[in-house]
Amino acid sequence: MKRVPDYATLAQTIRALTEGETDVVALMATVACEVHHFDDRFDWTGFYRVTGPDMLKIGPYQGGHGCLVIPFSRGVCGAAARTRQVQLVPDVDAFPGHIACASSTRSELVLPVINAGGELLGVFDIDSNQPDAFTEADAVALAAILTETFAGA
Repeated sequence: MKRVPDYATLAQTIRALTEGETDVVALMATVACEVHHFDDRFDWTGFYRVTGPDMLKIGPYQGGHGCLVIPFSRGVCGAAARTRQVQLVPDVDAFPGHIACASSTRSELVLPVINAGGELLGVFDIDSNQPDAFTEADAVALAAILTETFAGA
């Protein structure tokens, strides 16, 4: 069984760092940094922002380069944006239409980022060089952090 990281402490740290902040890019930059350094499973951690109809563009991130533009119709990030549902992918090679921004990525967790008004701001993408790196517990904890952080954005 995989260990469950201390997401309560991560949430508390992010809450302290972002208290009163409403700028979406500042929030994204802080979350990406804190989450990336939180767990060694996380090799690429970042946001893709909604910048037009059915279009995502790279936002703040940690790790190697990311894809610059992702349409809602392609890849794991596109699926999360299109469906507004968490995408927990244990093997990216088995995901139809996966976009290989980094050839080392083996598994991926992508969460939609929605503000309190129901507006899709983008998606939060975490890649791992390990297969089957993410659990449902990761998805639930990170979704709660995103909901709290972006509620006022």
